[in-house]
Amino acid sequence: MAYSAKVMDHFMNPRNVGELDNANGVGEVGNAKCGDIMKIYLDVQDNVIQDVRFNTFGCGAAIATSSMATELIKGKTIEEAMELTNKAVVEALDGLPPVKLHCSVLAEEAVQAALRDYYE
Repeated sequence: MAYSAKVMDHFMNPRNVGELDNANGVGEVGNAKCGDIMKIYLDVQDNVIQDVRFNTFGCGAAIATSSMATELIKGKTIEEAMELTNKAVVEALDGLPPVKLHCSVLAEEAVQAALRDYYE
């Protein structure tokens, strides 16, 4: 199973790792089959994601997709972030092996869960 250079970079040097004490939106999702768990923290001010962090327990692809998803939504409006798809995450990482595509779905679901939490 071969990973792209971008996947390896986001796995070895993940961006936006950790918790946000001032998060006003938090979403956590998991996949019982593979054991991956992702938690996304949002700091939204004036309808813009000012900061975003994540904690992920899982494989390298799960960490890479979490990292890329946070990069893709940081600085975006809520509406723009709601449009994030797992396909966009995969494309930004220059692809994933088919057996790891579920990680990109988890990243999309974690972002959506954090956005739902923000609205609630």
